[in-house]
Amino acid sequence: MSKHLRRELDKIKKKMLSLGALVEERTRMIVQATVGLDADIAQKIIASDWEVDEMEVEIEEECLKILALYQPVAVDLRFLIATIKINNDMERIGDECVNIAERLMIIAKRPPMQYVFDYTPMSEKVQAMLKASLDALVNLDVDLAFKVITMDDEVDEIQTQAYDHIKEAIKQYPDRVGYLVNLMLISRHLERLADHSTNIAEEVIYLIEGEIVRHAKLSV
Repeated sequence: MSKHLRRELDKIKKKMLSLGALVEERTRMIVQATVGLDADIAQKIIASDWEVDEMEVEIEEECLKILALYQPVAVDLRFLIATIKINNDMERIGDECVNIAERLMIIAKRPPMQYVFDYTPMSEKVQAMLKASLDALVNLDVDLAFKVITMDDEVDEIQTQAYDHIKEAIKQYPDRVGYLVNLMLISRHLERLADHSTNIAEEVIYLIEGEIVRHAKLSV
């Protein structure tokens, strides 16, 4: 491998680490905002979304430039393919944080309710999944990546519970449908956050072992 290619790949790795740290911080903030229904934190997340978008575009352009200039093969090609996909999932995680923040802003403008689904367990699991998937990427840890995939079912189960609880609340408080629907949609966005963390874990497995596992979750 040429020194130039190695240098370019190392630059991309550093940028991916920076994007991962930024996305992890956004997720920590949205978890805090969700648990506390904090509109101020939600507003900060919305206002700073451009930072994630800008980094995502920059990394993708760098990857495409390397593919065009160096035509890498084998492990290096696999690294770039996985990086492009992980980069996209990180950007989507940023988007889902914004989606949750927007729901929180709507909820904050309406009279509070005594009934509020406790999103603490779900939020903490989602945050743990993202951290684990990024740790798996940094340390090239296959076992940790597989663990993230198994955690996804736990988040799906909590989302189902949230849906059922809030559906019952809508029956009891038909005059508060707007508030409760937005509360319900938060569970959907949290579940999508978990899905993107799972995608990152799957790409880590592909990066290390060259194995595509996204259609074989039941055998994990």
